[in-house]
Parts: sequence; C-alpha cells; structure tokens
Amino acid sequence: MHKLVILIEPLPDWDEFYSMWPEFLRLAESMPGLVREASSQVEKKLFGDHTYTKMHELYFNSLAELHTALNSPQGQAAGRTLHRITRDRLALFIADCKEDDAENLRRYRLES
Repeated sequence: MHKLVILIEPLPDWDEFYSMWPEFLRLAESMPGLVREASSQVEKKLFGDHTYTKMHELYFNSLAELHTALNSPQGQAAGRTLHRITRDRLALFIADCKEDDAENLRRYRLES
C-alpha cells in the first residue's frame, strides 16, 4: 500500500482554510483508486525542527494507482486547491505503507 502524506504548517487564517477544506476533500475523495483516508490534528510537537498542525493521508493499493490519481483531473484540481488554501505552507510525501494490527503483533510476540 502507498499513501500520500500531507503535512500542513500553521496558517495565518484557519477560518478561511476550513471554509475551503471541504472543496479539497470533495476533489481528493473523487480521485480514482483512493481506498482510504485519514485526517489528524497535531496536538503536541515532541521533537524536530518543523511545526505541522494538520496531517492528511490518502491511501492507495499501489504506487502506480497513487500516481494515476495524482495525474487525474480530480487529483490535479485537488492539488491546486490544496496549494491555494494552504498558501503553499505544506509538505507532501509519498510513503510505502506497511501496517499491522494488535492481534497479529500479540501473536508474533507469543511465537518468539
């Protein structure tokens, strides 16, 4: 699985951002191949030089599907909207995502 990670820095006008956020979500959620998304509000910075206040993740089954989504008309429009509403105060990453659930982790510990 691959995901697009969007990290948003503090913005001068959060009211404006949140009034336009649904427009971004509508576009992003219509991208082909999207299987899941997650949105997080950062509550506390523990370490590091950068300060991000919001994180949004868009999940795809493969890197190829992620690239197809980003290059789609919906992906291009979502990207333009995101840059506009954040005033380019963001970082974007593509990540190869591996996940496990607690039940499997416990089973692995018992087998070791």
